Amino acid sequence: DTKQGGAPVSAWRPSQRVLDMTQEQIDEIRARLKVSVENGDDGSGSSGLKGAPIESFHDMNLHRDIQADIRSHEYDSPTPIQCQAMPVALSGRDILGCAETGSGKTAAFAIPMIQLCLEVPKLRRGDGPIGLVLAPTRELAQQIDKEVRAFSRSSSRAVRTCIVVGGSSMGDQRGDLRGGVEIVVATPGRFIDHLQQGNSALNRVQYVVLDEADRMLDMGFEPQIRDVMRSLPPGHQTLLFSATMPVEIEKLASDYLHNPVRIKVGKVSNPSANVSQHLQKTSDATKLEDVLAHLMEEQAAAENNNNEMPLTIVFVERKVKCDEVASALRSAKLKAAALHGGLGQNEREGSLRDFSAGHIRILVATDVASRGLDVKGISLVVNMDLPRSFEDYVHRIGRTGRAGVQGRSTSFYTDRDSFIVAQIRTALAAQEAGNTFAFATG
Repeated sequence: DTKQGGAPVSAWRPSQRVLDMTQEQIDEIRARLKVSVENGDDGSGSSGLKGAPIESFHDMNLHRDIQADIRSHEYDSPTPIQCQAMPVALSGRDILGCAETGSGKTAAFAIPMIQLCLEVPKLRRGDGPIGLVLAPTRELAQQIDKEVRAFSRSSSRAVRTCIVVGGSSMGDQRGDLRGGVEIVVATPGRFIDHLQQGNSALNRVQYVVLDEADRMLDMGFEPQIRDVMRSLPPGHQTLLFSATMPVEIEKLASDYLHNPVRIKVGKVSNPSANVSQHLQKTSDATKLEDVLAHLMEEQAAAENNNNEMPLTIVFVERKVKCDEVASALRSAKLKAAALHGGLGQNEREGSLRDFSAGHIRILVATDVASRGLDVKGISLVVNMDLPRSFEDYVHRIGRTGRAGVQGRSTSFYTDRDSFIVAQIRTALAAQEAGNTFAFATG
């Protein structure tokens, strides 16, 4: 398992205004955006200036079709991760990136990928994709696919996309893949199935994204990721994004990324700054009753202020319990739905759609929803059952307090949860003392 040479030099150039920036100006912008950058040596001797952050989409000199889609979304200016990661990606460099949830990371890798697809010769039927995005769950893959389509709408004839995930028809996916698509967004297991059946090929891939790579490793996808990365042609560009940087991610990056630019934005894996956290003792016998009372109080408080119940996610441990809790909440006249791996694809999409639109106010979910769920405006996270690991706790409460907005979390615990409760309390004490790294790592 060894990385192959870096991506070919890109023809992309930013505006002259960006090219004229001094290193002092670049450092000032990065400090203001709270972006830290470590440049790998690309052999050009100019890696420091090459990745200058760009604070306007206009100065990025994007394809006119992409500019039209950005305008139609009414995006005024790039987010910090987009300011820094997009120029680096557009210049052809590999990226090892960390960014806070809700930071605009998906567009940061999707827009350069679409730009590349618009620059290369058109695919013929049977050709494999140019861009490949691997993600841990079908929910995250669906959200990435939605964003890729949004920024390639004006160029839809030239940039075709296909989502390859479990729970959907292999036949439909086979037809799309064999017909030729520029971009594939996939979960590793299902994509490997299609490769083994000869429905797609990797020989034309030039741009690869491993999104939420730490979660993919947690879920046991490392062998599949390595199978894909080993089979890629020389000269491809790789972007790896991870909320945390354990040793396994560093090893994956060293094996498959070529002198990457390391980009960190904000406080990685540290949602506590924007989330007020509360721990509440309970017992197995009274837990459902206590959670129900807590949510009824939330609804009553909202009604007293002429507001709707805040958007809430309730995390539980098992699929069966998920359905039971959602049913109990609905019996109490709370607008709730379940989300877990035992539901059919249409049911899961329906629950997410209703929650995103605000038709239901409470989503009762297993950990399938704790990573990659991108719903704006979630105000409250309730851990009815605490997770087993501190890292999963961090990612759960990271569903709220996103993009600088204050969120809240309440975690119910029993005597069985003493170990993780001690971790949470220790980390919160360290956080209050100003040691954010201690919270991020537990």
